[in-house]
Amino acid sequence: MTSREILGQQAAAFLALHQPGNPVILPTVWDAWSAKLAVGAGFRALTIGSKPVAESLGKADGEGMSFTEALDRARQITAAVDVPVSLDIESGYAQSPTRLVEGLLDAGVVGCNLEDSVHSEGKRLRSSAEHAECVAALRAAADAAGPHLVINARTDLFLRHDGADADRIDRAIARLTECALAGADVLYPIGFHDADTLRVLAAALPKPINALAAAETADPASFAPLGVARISFGPLLQTALAGHAAQVLSRWA
Repeated sequence: MTSREILGQQAAAFLALHQPGNPVILPTVWDAWSAKLAVGAGFRALTIGSKPVAESLGKADGEGMSFTEALDRARQITAAVDVPVSLDIESGYAQSPTRLVEGLLDAGVVGCNLEDSVHSEGKRLRSSAEHAECVAALRAAADAAGPHLVINARTDLFLRHDGADADRIDRAIARLTECALAGADVLYPIGFHDADTLRVLAAALPKPINALAAAETADPASFAPLGVARISFGPLLQTALAGHAAQVLSRWA
């Protein structure tokens, strides 16, 4: 079996974990140590966060590191664990879809997050149609390469407080629905949402949704009844561990 065929099997297994009402929990990791820690705790898949990786490199989030640096770290992680791994590719690092897919697959990654804030262009927000076009191009490049890359299409409407509050949920649903039609497998309306908002998003969107959770304080059992299919921590697991480490170190300072 070729390496691409193995990745294809891993990608299929990863996608199958996304079950509305029975969410897969993906600890957000940033290096081989944190990845092995999460797998050792029993998690069946992982996601690599851009902010935690960038901070571990002394770089800023928002594509302050290069795509090559992100891939180097992803390669270290996939070599250290034997579970499916997804990588946050931010807004695509101004790379072509073919370059993104080839880089991801060569690093042993079977999924990615793609957001609609374009960091290389003054952090502007892509239009709904433009973001869907990016997803479609990424899907076409992945399909041409072979393995079914699991694309998690993210919108930053809530993080950016874009537009009026009154119709933001409706605009997010419309935007992410376009991404689903363009080939996204998972939809990520990133932000901290109340239960009613998550329930509405999960019911209205045509593909499984990803919810953000605070690793230390959120109730793991609270998401399934809302129809969520995937939970990740963003940079909050790293933040929680940093806080604990600071307490330990303060005894010796």
